[in-house]
Amino acid sequence: MTDVERAGGRCFEDFRRGLLIRHAVGRTVTQTDNIWFTLLTANTNPIHLDAHYSAQTEFGRPLVNSTFTLALVTGLSVADISQHAINLGWNEVRMPAPLFEGDTVYAQSEVLSTRESKSRPHMGLVEVKTTGYKQDGTVVLEFRRTILVYKRGHVPPQPLPAPRR
Repeated sequence: MTDVERAGGRCFEDFRRGLLIRHAVGRTVTQTDNIWFTLLTANTNPIHLDAHYSAQTEFGRPLVNSTFTLALVTGLSVADISQHAINLGWNEVRMPAPLFEGDTVYAQSEVLSTRESKSRPHMGLVEVKTTGYKQDGTVVLEFRRTILVYKRGHVPPQPLPAPRR
C-alpha cells in the first residue's frame, strides 16, 4: 500500500511581507473560453461575442470578457496563494491593457501584509497584489486581494477516497 500526499499550498506562516511569487502555470485564452463565459454570465455586450461588431471598434477584434480575466488570473494564483484560504474580496481592480483571444496569461503575486486573525486564532489574514500579464509582458490586470489563511496544523483534511474493486 502507498500513501498519497496531498497537494501543496501555503499556510499562514509561509507568507511574509515582500514575498514575490511568480505563478508557474500560464493559460492561453480561446474563443470558446470567451464566448462561453460571456454567455454563461448573461453579458450581452457584442464586444465579446460579435466579431463583425468588434472589427468596427478601435480594437478590431473581440475583447476577452474582463470578468473572465479576473477569474483566470485569480485561478492561476490559487495553488500558491489561496489553496488553504478563504477569499475575502478584491480591491483596486485595474485593467490597463486589453486581452484578446489567443493571448497567453501569466501571473505573479506580491505579499503586501500579514496579520493574525482576531476572531479566528487558527487563521491569519494575508493581503496580496496580483498582476496578470500577457506572453509579451504587457500587464492586463492588477488587483489587491485579501484572504483568510489557515495556520499550519489547522488546514481541514481533504478526503481522498480509494477506489473499490
